[in-house]
Amino acid sequence: MSGTNNPSGPSDSPRNFMIPAPKESRVELFSSAYYAACTAGGILSCGLTHMSVTPLDLVKCNMQIDPAKYKSITSGFGILLKEQGVKGFFRGWVPTLLGYSAQGACKFGFYEFFKKKYSDMAGPENAAKYKTLIFLAGSASAEFIADIALCPFEAVKVRVQTQPGFARGLSDGFPKFVRAEGASGYAYTMMKFATFENIVEAIYKYAIPSPKEQCSKNLQLGVSFAGGYVAGVFCAIVSHPADNLVSFLNNAKGATVGDAVNKLGLLGLCTRGLPLRIVMIGTLTGAQWGIYDAFKVFVGL
Repeated sequence: MSGTNNPSGPSDSPRNFMIPAPKESRVELFSSAYYAACTAGGILSCGLTHMSVTPLDLVKCNMQIDPAKYKSITSGFGILLKEQGVKGFFRGWVPTLLGYSAQGACKFGFYEFFKKKYSDMAGPENAAKYKTLIFLAGSASAEFIADIALCPFEAVKVRVQTQPGFARGLSDGFPKFVRAEGASGYAYTMMKFATFENIVEAIYKYAIPSPKEQCSKNLQLGVSFAGGYVAGVFCAIVSHPADNLVSFLNNAKGATVGDAVNKLGLLGLCTRGLPLRIVMIGTLTGAQWGIYDAFKVFVGL
């Protein structure tokens, strides 16, 4: 986990925000196996967590698209249960699982790669001085690649979840969407790593009396979850307008950004469905970092 001090080097070394390699590590730090393990951890942390909250995501998307019908979380679940039955709560779980597994693989794997790459390019002194910028640059670079991997699945997921009868799932929904919209119909954006790194560093600096290296594995994983949850709340707020826009554009054929603004309004873009998304993204992000760090411990990083 990043955001910790390196006991073997000076406090201003860039290693103080790199993942320290324990003596018993079975994987060499920054080796091909290391990046492969981070990629696998990203698949598990993102794919499984997003799939597990498919019912919440389904209600959220419908609240964004049709607020007159889906007025609240409670009524939204009631409407879905009445109209589609229990199976309706899991519509779109396959594109969700595959899409976010692909995104997680790229997001976590490439983040570790770019963070190390940019640190080396900056040099030890600048890497330590401008580490937040390095976090941002690394996460933005990884996110660009990750979103390309996610977009096709996300676009199909939104259609399946918000347009009854459009398709049963990914197998028939993907080719139908491509025929209708073409490849230019995909869009999605999100970023969260820099916030997590700084929150975790602050927790160890101000809230925990012992150095990270002296904390138990369970406590370290707890810090990862807490840092991830807080980071998720910030990400949910910042990225919510884009999330509303994605749901609108992927649900209305031929719609433009101007159409979305005219129909939803700027306030609607920023707030519609936000409380549910804060809970969902906060929990998701906390769980993702907990699973990711637990996986790294398991494989011996």
